[in-house]
Amino acid sequence: MEFLELAAIVGAATCTSAGALLWLSKRQVAPASHGSPFELQSDDAIALLFEGEELQHASETATRLYQLFPGQDNWARVREQLVNRFPGLPEHPEEAVSDRMEYPARDIKDAASLAMARDGSFTRIALREDIAYSPSQSQRFNAIQQELEDLRRASDTTPHAIWQLDAEGLVTWHNAAYESLYKKLHKTDPNVTKPVFDTSTGIDDAQENHRVSAVHGSDGQKDWYDISAFSVGDITIYHAVDVNAVVKSEIAQRNFVQTLAKTFAQLSIGLAIFDRNGQLALFNPALIDLTQLPADFLSGRPTLLSFFDRLRENRRMPEPKNYTSWRQQIAEVIAAATDGRYQETWTLETGQTYRVKGRPHPDGAIAFLIEDISAEVSLTRNFRAELELGQSLMDTFGDALVVFSSTGVLTFCNLAYRELWGLDPDSSFADVTINDSVRAWTDLCAPGASWSDAADFVLDFGEKSSWEMSATLLSGDGLKCTVSRVASGATIIRFEKKPLAAFEAAPAIEGHGDNTG
Repeated sequence: MEFLELAAIVGAATCTSAGALLWLSKRQVAPASHGSPFELQSDDAIALLFEGEELQHASETATRLYQLFPGQDNWARVREQLVNRFPGLPEHPEEAVSDRMEYPARDIKDAASLAMARDGSFTRIALREDIAYSPSQSQRFNAIQQELEDLRRASDTTPHAIWQLDAEGLVTWHNAAYESLYKKLHKTDPNVTKPVFDTSTGIDDAQENHRVSAVHGSDGQKDWYDISAFSVGDITIYHAVDVNAVVKSEIAQRNFVQTLAKTFAQLSIGLAIFDRNGQLALFNPALIDLTQLPADFLSGRPTLLSFFDRLRENRRMPEPKNYTSWRQQIAEVIAAATDGRYQETWTLETGQTYRVKGRPHPDGAIAFLIEDISAEVSLTRNFRAELELGQSLMDTFGDALVVFSSTGVLTFCNLAYRELWGLDPDSSFADVTINDSVRAWTDLCAPGASWSDAADFVLDFGEKSSWEMSATLLSGDGLKCTVSRVASGATIIRFEKKPLAAFEAAPAIEGHGDNTG
């Protein structure tokens, strides 16, 4: 009897102890502050506990992996990070079809599944793997977690906005730049149902950027962005790059080109600019007038060879002597223009004369300038004809004549001067000056003549009108030298040769009429 009582007492004590240990164990793993009936897994697992839609507890692994903060984050924030891997998660916990649901991973190679259990206002989420963690798997998990942190850090420091949409068009993820851009343009926090830009217009080609503008501020200022999209399964990732600087540069370039075009339109010189591909990129109205090429032909961006072919057909350039080598000649013209060496004068059948220059431009472009110099050539020819006529007339005079400019450079002399002194200034490479001439005259004359005074007269910018002197050649003949000022400060010297006897019989004239005026 005593043995049975002792056994009953020991059994009761054992049951009481076991019940107490079980109760203490449950108290250690359950969130006491919330009275949740669900047990949380170890800190190596991913487990979350919600009350309503507010996150109340998260395991250490879940906190580090998803950057969650109990008491601050909610169901929408957690769902945004999980729905891409586990589709089907309800937008609100109470929308679950049953109290216990399991959602497999989207990728069939992903062995994980997400379990969700509800009990009243509490909702528990646990990420389950098919196999238990081993030490090597734990290391792999830590490596993946480290990589995830690196990727999150990289995405949050990227200066342009990145976001991704699921098949329903909801924003499932975005980086920090997206959030800043959203607040800047919409003055509110990001909305998962409304992306920062309307992507329903078919921005789905990653090979091409789609430029969009967004107005912000009361002044109506526009910001410009290039948006590109990349599709991975039923997820689309968007990138928005700020291109304000590019747009401003393009506008400035366009305005500059328009200004140049207006300037070129006023030029009388024909301008044709060919791009690096050899096609006409820019021309002005003067080119049409000078080449007689149709405007529609030039607007069609002809090539260099086509351009010169039409010039030849219109007889607006010299006809080639050998047409078989025409293409080779044009190739040489283009090569010379590329180096900046091409410059020719074209004499046309109409009597017109064109000056054509080829000049290189940046980025492989070539510019041809065509100028009508017919009037200039005609004026030059007339001037030369007048000079030749004047020279012929002066050569008929018996007296020697020579003209010096205001700087003392010999500019003209007649045949009698050349024969008298035995000089030919035209054959000299350097300019012949009054001092050079005085030395030559002194060598051929007897001493006593005031040649230095003649040189001073030529170089003097005063108001002197004329001056005379006499000299004697070594041959014995006398010279009467008359120095006179003519137009533009030039000076003409006339040498009148007389036999010595006649010169001696004549009255002395040295110094007559000097320093007048």
